[in-house]
Amino acid sequence: MSKKINLEHPRDQITTIISRIYKRGMTTTSGGNISIIDDNGNIWVTPSAIDKGSLRASDIICVQKDGTVIGKHKPSSEFPFHKAIYEARPDIKSVIHAHPPALVSFSIVRQIPNTNIISQAKHICGPIGYAKYRLPGSEDLGDVIADEFKKGYKAIIMENHGTVLGGSDLTDAFERFEALEFCASTILYGSQIGTPKYLTDEQIEEFEAQATGVLPEMESVHYPSDEVEKRLEICKIVQRSCQQGLMISSYGTVSMRWNKNDFLITPTGSNRWDLNIHDIVQIKDGKREADKTPSRAAWIHQEIYNRNPDVNSIIMTQSPYLMAFGVTGEYLNVRTIPESWIFLQDINVVKYGDHFRKNNNSTIVDNCATALIIENDSVIITGDKLLQTFDYLEVAEFSAKSIVLGNSLGQMVPINDDQVEDLRKKFLS
Repeated sequence: MSKKINLEHPRDQITTIISRIYKRGMTTTSGGNISIIDDNGNIWVTPSAIDKGSLRASDIICVQKDGTVIGKHKPSSEFPFHKAIYEARPDIKSVIHAHPPALVSFSIVRQIPNTNIISQAKHICGPIGYAKYRLPGSEDLGDVIADEFKKGYKAIIMENHGTVLGGSDLTDAFERFEALEFCASTILYGSQIGTPKYLTDEQIEEFEAQATGVLPEMESVHYPSDEVEKRLEICKIVQRSCQQGLMISSYGTVSMRWNKNDFLITPTGSNRWDLNIHDIVQIKDGKREADKTPSRAAWIHQEIYNRNPDVNSIIMTQSPYLMAFGVTGEYLNVRTIPESWIFLQDINVVKYGDHFRKNNNSTIVDNCATALIIENDSVIITGDKLLQTFDYLEVAEFSAKSIVLGNSLGQMVPINDDQVEDLRKKFLS
C-alpha cells in the first residue's frame, strides 16, 4: 500500500502528487506546477515544459536559497509566485497551482465557489482569496498572489487562470486542492439540474462539534488472518475510489463486517490516498482498537450492521454527480437503464443533520436501502461483498452523471412501470 508521502524526499512527494492530479484530469500535460520548501530554504519545484503525465523524481528541480538552480531542466515558469508565497507566508511549506476544469469555470466567470456546499470543506479550504489577472510567469502575478496570501488565505482563485493553494505540507495542500475542486464541480453539476443549497455556518459547526472516538478502547486486540485480509481489501477499495474520483483525500468511510456485529472501518483524519492496513480500526464488542480513532460515522455503520444482517460492507462517500442531487434536493430517478434500477431501485434523500448521532435516524439504519443520499453531506452505499458495494457506488454515480449530462439535451424518459415490473419478475423475484 501507499506510504505516508510526507516521509519521502520532496522529489518523490511532488511526482506522486502531480501524477494523481494529472490522472484525475485536474491538469494537462503542460499545465500546473508544485513546489515544496525544505528546512534549509531550498525550493523543490516541477520543471518547465516537461510532460506532467510521466514526470520522474530526477526531473524535479531544486532552487537553492542563494538562487542556484540544480537539475537538468528549467524550473517552472511560475516559480516567481511560488517564491513570493513562501516569502510572504513562512507557515506555508508547499504550493500547488493547476487548471482543474471546475475551478477554471469559476475563474473565467469571476466567481469564488461557496465551500458551505458540503460539511467539511469550509474547515479544509478556509476562506478563499481572489487574485486579479496578471501575465503568467511575471513578477506582477507573484505580487498579486502574495498579497492574497498575506491576508491569511491558503486557497486563491486566479482570474482567468486557475487556482493556487498552500499548505503546511504537500498532503495538506493537496487535500485543500481536491476539496475545493470537488466543491466547484458539485456546484456546477447541481446547477445543471436545479439550484444548489448551502449549509449555514451554524450547521457546519454542529457537524464539527460531534464527538469522535466515543467508543471505549479495547484492552487487547488480535489480528487473525481473515481480519488482515479484510483490512487489505478496504485499503484497495479506498485507493480505487480515490483514483476514480469517487472519494477525496479528506472524506470517505469504508467498513466491512468481520465477525457477527464486529467490523473494520477506516479512521478519521487520515488522508485516504495514503491509507494502509495499519490505519484501519477494529471495532469489537462495541469497543475500538486502542490508540486509534474510527470515522465519526462509525456509529452509523455499527447500527446498520446491528439491524441489517444481510449487509456486510458499507461505503460512505462524496462523489460529484451523486452530490449534485444531494445539494439540490432534486430526485435521482435511477430508471435510466436496466442495470441501474436492478442494483439500486429507489434512492431516497434524508435531511442534513439526520446523520448526527443524537438523532439516530431510523431511515438511515433500519431496513437500509442499497443507496441513500444525505443532503450536503454524503451518499451511503450498502451491500454484501465489498467489491459488490463498490460496483453499486459506480453504477449510482454513472446514473447520476447520465442524468446531469442528459439534462441539457431534454427531459429524461425513464423506463416505464411495465418495464420495471418485467425487471422485478426476472431479476428480483
